[in-house]
Amino acid sequence: MQVDLADPLVIAGLAGGLIALLVLILMGVLLRRTSEAARAVLPIAREMATLGQRVQHLSDGQHQLAGGLNHVSEAQSAAQANMLKLMERRLADVGLAMTENLNGSARRTAQSLGDLQQRLVAIDKAQANIEKLSGNVLSLQDILSNKQARGAFGEIQLHDIVTKALPSDGYTMQATLSNGRRADCLIHLPNPPGPIVVDAKFPLEAYEALRRAKTQWEVSEAAKFMRASVRAHIKAIADKYILEGETAEGALMFLPSEAVYAEIHANFPEVVREGFDRRVWIVSPTTCMATLNTMRAVLKDARMREQAGAIRKELALLNGDVERLGVRVENLDRHFGQAARDIEEIKTSADKAGRRARRLDQFDFEELAADPPKGAESVMQVSRPD
Repeated sequence: MQVDLADPLVIAGLAGGLIALLVLILMGVLLRRTSEAARAVLPIAREMATLGQRVQHLSDGQHQLAGGLNHVSEAQSAAQANMLKLMERRLADVGLAMTENLNGSARRTAQSLGDLQQRLVAIDKAQANIEKLSGNVLSLQDILSNKQARGAFGEIQLHDIVTKALPSDGYTMQATLSNGRRADCLIHLPNPPGPIVVDAKFPLEAYEALRRAKTQWEVSEAAKFMRASVRAHIKAIADKYILEGETAEGALMFLPSEAVYAEIHANFPEVVREGFDRRVWIVSPTTCMATLNTMRAVLKDARMREQAGAIRKELALLNGDVERLGVRVENLDRHFGQAARDIEEIKTSADKAGRRARRLDQFDFEELAADPPKGAESVMQVSRPD
Protein backbone atom coordinates (compact mmCIF):
# COMPACT_ATOMS: atom_id res chain seq x y z
CA MET A 1 0.00 0.00 0.00
CA GLN A 2 1.45 3.27 -1.10
CA VAL A 3 0.93 6.48 0.88
CA ASP A 4 0.99 9.75 -0.92
CA LEU A 5 2.67 12.22 1.36
CA ALA A 6 1.34 15.01 -0.78
CA ASP A 7 -2.19 13.98 0.06
CA PRO A 8 -3.72 16.35 2.64
CA LEU A 9 -5.57 13.52 4.35
CA VAL A 10 -2.36 11.60 4.82
CA ILE A 11 -0.67 14.65 6.22
CA ALA A 12 -3.61 15.24 8.57
CA GLY A 13 -3.55 11.62 9.70
CA LEU A 14 0.13 11.67 10.37
CA ALA A 15 -0.20 14.94 12.30
CA GLY A 16 -3.02 13.49 14.38
CA GLY A 17 -0.98 10.42 15.16
CA LEU A 18 1.99 12.49 16.22
CA ILE A 19 -0.21 14.61 18.41
CA ALA A 20 -1.74 11.52 20.04
CA LEU A 21 1.72 10.07 20.59
CA LEU A 22 2.91 13.32 22.17
CA VAL A 23 -0.18 13.39 24.38
CA LEU A 24 0.51 9.83 25.52
CA ILE A 25 4.14 10.66 26.23
CA LEU A 26 3.19 13.82 28.14
CA MET A 27 0.58 11.91 30.16
CA GLY A 28 3.18 9.29 31.10
CA VAL A 29 5.66 11.96 32.15
CA LEU A 30 2.93 13.80 34.13
CA LEU A 31 1.88 10.61 35.88
CA ARG A 32 5.48 9.85 36.78
CA ARG A 33 6.05 13.40 38.09
CA THR A 34 2.76 13.29 40.04
CA SER A 35 3.79 10.01 41.69
CA GLU A 36 7.18 11.43 42.56
CA ALA A 37 5.56 14.62 43.96
CA ALA A 38 3.15 12.56 46.05
CA ARG A 39 6.03 10.57 47.46
CA ALA A 40 7.94 13.78 48.20
CA VAL A 41 4.94 15.51 49.86
CA LEU A 42 4.23 12.60 52.23
CA PRO A 43 7.28 13.20 54.54
CA ILE A 44 6.47 16.91 54.51
CA ALA A 45 2.92 16.18 55.63
CA ARG A 46 4.25 14.02 58.45
CA GLU A 47 6.67 16.78 59.47
CA MET A 48 3.83 19.30 59.37
CA ALA A 49 1.78 17.07 61.68
CA THR A 50 4.74 16.83 64.06
CA LEU A 51 5.18 20.59 63.96
CA GLY A 52 1.45 21.03 64.65
CA GLN A 53 1.75 18.82 67.73
CA ARG A 54 4.75 20.84 68.95
CA VAL A 55 2.84 24.07 68.42
CA GLN A 56 -0.07 22.63 70.41
CA HIS A 57 2.33 21.62 73.21
CA LEU A 58 3.78 25.14 73.23
CA SER A 59 0.28 26.62 73.38
CA ASP A 60 -0.61 24.35 76.32
CA GLY A 61 2.63 25.37 78.03
CA GLN A 62 1.80 29.02 77.51
CA HIS A 63 -1.64 28.50 79.06
CA GLN A 64 -0.09 26.71 82.06
CA LEU A 65 2.55 29.43 82.39
CA ALA A 66 -0.15 32.12 82.31
CA GLY A 67 -2.10 30.27 85.00
CA GLY A 68 1.03 29.95 87.14
CA LEU A 69 1.77 33.65 86.77
CA ASN A 70 -1.79 34.52 87.75
CA HIS A 71 -1.55 32.25 90.80
CA VAL A 72 1.80 33.78 91.84
CA SER A 73 0.42 37.29 91.36
CA GLU A 74 -2.73 36.52 93.36
CA ALA A 75 -0.74 34.88 96.17
CA GLN A 76 1.69 37.82 96.26
CA SER A 77 -1.18 40.34 96.35
CA ALA A 78 -2.94 38.42 99.14
CA ALA A 79 0.26 38.17 101.21
CA GLN A 80 0.99 41.86 100.72
CA ALA A 81 -2.58 42.80 101.69
CA ASN A 82 -2.43 40.62 104.82
CA MET A 83 0.94 42.09 105.81
CA LEU A 84 -0.33 45.63 105.29
CA LYS A 85 -3.44 44.91 107.37
CA LEU A 86 -1.32 43.40 110.14
CA MET A 87 1.05 46.39 110.10
CA GLU A 88 -1.86 48.83 110.12
CA ARG A 89 -3.50 47.07 113.08
CA ARG A 90 -0.24 46.94 115.01
CA LEU A 91 0.58 50.58 114.32
CA ALA A 92 -2.97 51.57 115.25
CA ASP A 93 -2.68 49.68 118.57
CA VAL A 94 0.69 51.28 119.32
CA GLY A 95 -0.59 54.74 118.39
CA LEU A 96 -3.69 54.26 120.57
CA ALA A 97 -1.60 53.11 123.54
CA MET A 98 0.81 56.04 123.15
CA THR A 99 -2.09 58.47 122.80
CA GLU A 100 -3.73 57.12 125.96
CA ASN A 101 -0.45 57.33 127.88
CA LEU A 102 0.21 60.88 126.69
CA ASN A 103 -3.35 61.95 127.46
CA GLY A 104 -3.11 60.39 130.91
CA SER A 105 0.22 62.14 131.56
CA ALA A 106 -1.24 65.45 130.39
CA ARG A 107 -4.25 65.03 132.67
CA ARG A 108 -2.08 64.12 135.63
CA THR A 109 0.24 67.07 134.95
CA ALA A 110 -2.70 69.46 134.71
CA GLN A 111 -4.16 68.03 137.90
CA SER A 112 -0.80 68.36 139.67
CA LEU A 113 -0.51 71.99 138.56
CA GLY A 114 -4.04 72.65 139.81
CA ASP A 115 -3.22 70.99 143.13
CA LEU A 116 -0.04 73.06 143.38
CA GLN A 117 -2.05 76.23 142.82
CA GLN A 118 -4.47 75.18 145.53
CA ARG A 119 -1.58 74.44 147.88
CA LEU A 120 -0.09 77.87 147.23
CA VAL A 121 -3.44 79.48 148.05
CA ALA A 122 -3.61 77.35 151.19
CA ILE A 123 -0.08 78.44 152.12
CA ASP A 124 -1.07 82.09 151.75
CA LYS A 125 -4.11 81.52 153.95
CA ALA A 126 -2.03 79.59 156.49
CA GLN A 127 0.55 82.37 156.52
CA ALA A 128 -2.19 84.92 157.22
CA ASN A 129 -3.50 82.71 160.03
CA ILE A 130 0.01 82.27 161.40
CA GLU A 131 0.53 86.01 161.47
CA LYS A 132 -2.69 86.35 163.41
CA LEU A 133 -1.55 83.67 165.83
CA SER A 134 1.82 85.39 166.26
CA GLY A 135 0.10 88.64 167.11
CA ASN A 136 -2.16 86.97 169.64
CA VAL A 137 0.35 84.54 171.16
CA LEU A 138 -0.31 85.84 174.67
CA SER A 139 -3.91 84.64 174.44
CA LEU A 140 -2.78 81.01 174.13
CA GLN A 141 -2.82 80.70 177.91
CA ASP A 142 -6.57 81.19 177.97
CA ILE A 143 -7.16 78.76 175.10
CA LEU A 144 -4.66 76.04 176.09
CA SER A 145 -5.01 75.74 179.83
CA ASN A 146 -3.75 72.13 180.05
CA LYS A 147 -1.41 69.71 178.30
CA GLN A 148 -4.19 67.63 176.75
CA ALA A 149 -5.73 70.70 175.14
CA ARG A 150 -2.32 71.82 173.89
CA GLY A 151 -1.67 68.41 172.41
CA ALA A 152 -5.03 68.43 170.66
CA PHE A 153 -4.35 71.93 169.37
CA GLY A 154 -0.97 70.90 167.97
CA GLU A 155 -2.40 67.74 166.37
CA ILE A 156 -5.28 69.65 164.78
CA GLN A 157 -2.97 72.32 163.39
CA LEU A 158 -0.55 69.68 162.14
CA HIS A 159 -3.42 67.78 160.51
CA ASP A 160 -4.62 70.95 158.81
CA ILE A 161 -1.17 71.75 157.42
CA VAL A 162 -0.48 68.16 156.29
CA THR A 163 -3.83 67.79 154.51
CA LYS A 164 -3.19 71.03 152.64
CA ALA A 165 0.36 70.16 151.63
CA LEU A 166 0.28 66.43 150.81
CA PRO A 167 -1.99 64.11 148.82
CA SER A 168 -4.30 61.88 150.84
CA ASP A 169 -2.24 58.74 150.16
CA GLY A 170 1.03 60.45 151.09
CA TYR A 171 0.54 60.34 154.87
CA THR A 172 -1.22 58.57 157.75
CA MET A 173 -2.45 60.38 160.84
CA GLN A 174 -2.09 58.60 164.21
CA ALA A 175 -0.01 55.82 162.64
CA THR A 176 1.01 52.92 164.88
CA LEU A 177 4.62 51.73 164.51
CA SER A 178 6.02 48.26 165.09
CA ASN A 179 7.12 49.20 168.64
CA GLY A 180 3.52 50.03 169.54
CA ARG A 181 4.08 53.79 169.60
CA ARG A 182 1.53 55.99 167.85
CA ALA A 183 2.87 58.93 165.85
CA ASP A 184 0.82 62.03 165.18
CA CYS A 185 1.66 61.80 161.45
CA LEU A 186 3.65 59.38 159.33
CA ILE A 187 4.64 60.70 155.90
CA HIS A 188 5.16 57.93 153.33
CA LEU A 189 8.36 59.03 151.62
CA PRO A 190 10.11 56.59 149.28
CA ASN A 191 13.43 54.99 150.19
CA PRO A 192 15.64 56.83 150.73
CA PRO A 193 14.96 58.41 153.19
CA GLY A 194 11.84 56.32 153.91
CA PRO A 195 8.73 57.10 156.00
CA ILE A 196 9.30 60.02 158.36
CA VAL A 197 7.38 60.81 161.58
CA VAL A 198 6.05 64.25 162.49
CA ASP A 199 5.14 64.62 166.17
CA ALA A 200 3.53 67.74 167.64
CA LYS A 201 5.03 69.15 170.85
CA PHE A 202 4.15 72.39 172.67
CA PRO A 203 6.43 73.48 175.64
CA LEU A 204 4.01 76.24 176.62
CA GLU A 205 4.81 76.30 180.38
CA ALA A 206 8.51 76.92 179.80
CA TYR A 207 7.78 79.60 177.24
CA GLU A 208 5.33 81.38 179.54
CA ALA A 209 7.86 81.18 182.35
CA LEU A 210 10.33 83.01 180.14
CA ARG A 211 7.71 85.59 179.28
CA ARG A 212 6.90 86.16 182.98
CA ALA A 213 10.52 86.27 184.20
CA LYS A 214 11.55 89.64 185.61
CA THR A 215 14.80 89.08 187.44
CA GLN A 216 18.00 87.52 186.19
CA TRP A 217 17.49 84.48 188.39
CA GLU A 218 13.95 83.97 187.05
CA VAL A 219 15.22 84.26 183.49
CA SER A 220 17.97 81.73 184.19
CA GLU A 221 15.55 79.28 185.81
CA ALA A 222 13.03 79.68 182.98
CA ALA A 223 15.82 79.11 180.43
CA LYS A 224 16.83 75.89 182.23
CA PHE A 225 13.19 74.80 182.21
CA MET A 226 12.93 75.53 178.46
CA ARG A 227 16.11 73.60 177.67
CA ALA A 228 14.98 70.63 179.74
CA SER A 229 11.52 70.58 178.16
CA VAL A 230 12.76 70.80 174.57
CA ARG A 231 15.52 68.22 175.20
CA ALA A 232 12.97 65.84 176.69
CA HIS A 233 10.75 66.19 173.66
CA ILE A 234 13.73 65.64 171.32
CA LYS A 235 14.83 62.53 173.22
CA ALA A 236 11.30 61.10 173.27
CA ILE A 237 10.89 61.57 169.53
CA ALA A 238 14.33 60.10 168.78
CA ASP A 239 13.71 57.05 170.97
CA LYS A 240 10.12 56.37 169.89
CA TYR A 241 9.86 57.33 166.25
CA ILE A 242 13.27 56.67 164.66
CA LEU A 243 13.30 52.94 163.95
CA GLU A 244 16.04 51.41 161.82
CA GLY A 245 14.66 49.66 158.76
CA GLU A 246 11.14 50.97 159.37
CA THR A 247 11.29 54.76 159.38
CA ALA A 248 13.67 57.38 158.07
CA GLU A 249 16.87 58.19 159.95
CA GLY A 250 15.27 61.39 161.25
CA ALA A 251 11.99 62.84 162.51
CA LEU A 252 10.25 66.21 162.76
CA MET A 253 9.13 67.93 165.97
CA PHE A 254 6.25 70.25 165.12
CA LEU A 255 5.82 73.37 167.26
CA PRO A 256 2.37 74.89 166.64
CA SER A 257 3.56 78.37 167.69
CA GLU A 258 5.79 80.64 165.62
CA ALA A 259 6.71 82.56 168.79
CA VAL A 260 7.98 79.45 170.60
CA TYR A 261 9.90 78.39 167.47
CA ALA A 262 11.50 81.82 167.17
CA GLU A 263 12.42 81.85 170.90
CA ILE A 264 14.15 78.48 170.71
CA HIS A 265 16.14 79.29 167.56
CA ALA A 266 17.04 82.76 168.79
CA ASN A 267 18.08 82.00 172.39
CA PHE A 268 18.68 78.23 172.57
CA PRO A 269 20.84 77.31 169.53
CA GLU A 270 22.60 74.55 171.48
CA VAL A 271 19.26 72.76 171.89
CA VAL A 272 18.65 73.01 168.14
CA ARG A 273 22.11 71.54 167.50
CA GLU A 274 21.37 68.68 169.91
CA GLY A 275 18.25 68.02 167.88
CA PHE A 276 20.40 67.90 164.74
CA ASP A 277 22.73 65.41 166.45
CA ARG A 278 19.77 63.18 167.30
CA ARG A 279 18.36 63.75 163.79
CA VAL A 280 15.26 65.50 165.14
CA TRP A 281 14.44 68.70 163.26
CA ILE A 282 12.25 71.35 164.88
CA VAL A 283 9.70 73.00 162.56
CA SER A 284 7.06 75.67 162.99
CA PRO A 285 3.80 75.94 161.00
CA THR A 286 5.54 78.04 158.35
CA THR A 287 8.68 75.93 158.05
CA CYS A 288 6.59 72.76 158.32
CA MET A 289 4.54 73.87 155.34
CA ALA A 290 7.73 74.54 153.36
CA THR A 291 9.20 71.19 154.43
CA LEU A 292 6.01 69.33 153.52
CA ASN A 293 5.95 70.98 150.10
CA THR A 294 9.51 69.76 149.60
CA MET A 295 8.35 66.29 150.61
CA ARG A 296 5.47 66.66 148.19
CA ALA A 297 8.00 67.31 145.43
CA VAL A 298 9.86 64.15 146.50
CA LEU A 299 6.63 62.14 146.37
CA LYS A 300 5.80 63.60 142.99
CA ASP A 301 9.29 62.79 141.71
CA ALA A 302 8.95 59.21 142.97
CA ARG A 303 5.61 58.83 141.22
CA MET A 304 7.05 60.36 138.08
CA ARG A 305 9.87 57.82 138.25
CA GLU A 306 7.28 55.07 138.57
CA GLN A 307 5.45 56.47 135.55
CA ALA A 308 8.76 56.87 133.73
CA GLY A 309 9.52 53.23 134.47
CA ALA A 310 6.16 52.22 133.01
CA ILE A 311 6.78 54.46 129.98
CA ARG A 312 10.27 52.98 129.53
CA LYS A 313 8.75 49.51 129.73
CA GLU A 314 6.19 50.40 127.07
CA LEU A 315 8.93 51.98 124.96
CA ALA A 316 11.03 48.83 125.31
CA LEU A 317 8.05 46.76 124.16
CA LEU A 318 7.47 49.21 121.33
CA ASN A 319 11.15 49.00 120.38
CA GLY A 320 10.89 45.21 120.30
CA ASP A 321 7.79 45.45 118.12
CA VAL A 322 9.59 47.84 115.76
CA GLU A 323 12.61 45.54 115.57
CA ARG A 324 10.40 42.55 114.83
CA LEU A 325 8.58 44.63 112.25
CA GLY A 326 11.91 45.53 110.63
CA VAL A 327 12.94 41.87 110.51
CA ARG A 328 9.60 40.92 108.99
CA VAL A 329 9.85 43.72 106.45
CA GLU A 330 13.35 42.51 105.52
CA ASN A 331 12.00 38.97 105.13
CA LEU A 332 9.13 40.29 103.07
CA ASP A 333 11.59 42.30 100.95
CA ARG A 334 13.64 39.16 100.37
CA HIS A 335 10.50 37.29 99.38
CA PHE A 336 9.52 40.11 97.04
CA GLY A 337 13.04 40.14 95.57
CA GLN A 338 12.96 36.39 95.02
CA ALA A 339 9.49 36.64 93.49
CA ALA A 340 10.70 39.46 91.23
CA ARG A 341 13.66 37.33 90.10
CA ASP A 342 11.35 34.37 89.50
CA ILE A 343 9.01 36.58 87.47
CA GLU A 344 11.95 37.90 85.41
CA GLU A 345 13.05 34.33 84.67
CA ILE A 346 9.47 33.37 83.80
CA LYS A 347 9.21 36.40 81.51
CA THR A 348 12.51 35.42 79.86
CA SER A 349 11.27 31.88 79.30
CA ALA A 350 7.94 33.20 78.02
CA ASP A 351 9.72 35.52 75.57
CA LYS A 352 11.83 32.65 74.27
CA ALA A 353 8.80 30.41 73.94
CA GLY A 354 6.92 33.24 72.17
CA ARG A 355 9.73 33.79 69.69
CA ARG A 356 9.89 30.09 68.93
CA ALA A 357 6.11 29.93 68.52
CA ARG A 358 6.17 32.89 66.12
CA ARG A 359 8.91 31.26 64.08
CA LEU A 360 6.94 28.04 63.93
CA ASP A 361 3.79 29.96 63.04
CA GLN A 362 5.63 31.63 60.14
CA PHE A 363 7.27 28.33 59.05
CA ASP A 364 10.65 30.00 59.16
CA PHE A 365 12.57 26.83 58.36
CA GLU A 366 15.76 28.67 57.49
CA GLU A 367 16.10 29.95 61.13
CA LEU A 368 15.28 26.50 62.45
CA ALA A 369 17.85 24.91 60.13
CA ALA A 370 20.52 25.59 62.77
CA ASP A 371 18.99 22.79 64.85
CA PRO A 372 17.12 20.53 62.33
CA PRO A 373 15.33 17.45 63.61
CA LYS A 374 16.41 14.02 62.49
CA GLY A 375 15.28 13.27 58.90
CA ALA A 376 14.64 16.95 58.08
CA GLU A 377 17.71 17.12 55.81
CA SER A 378 16.54 14.16 53.73
CA VAL A 379 13.08 15.74 53.48
CA MET A 380 14.55 18.99 52.21
CA GLN A 381 16.63 17.08 49.63
CA VAL A 382 13.61 15.20 48.41
CA SER A 383 11.53 18.39 48.13
CA ARG A 384 14.26 20.26 46.25
CA PRO A 385 13.30 20.41 42.49
CA ASP A 386 15.56 18.78 39.92
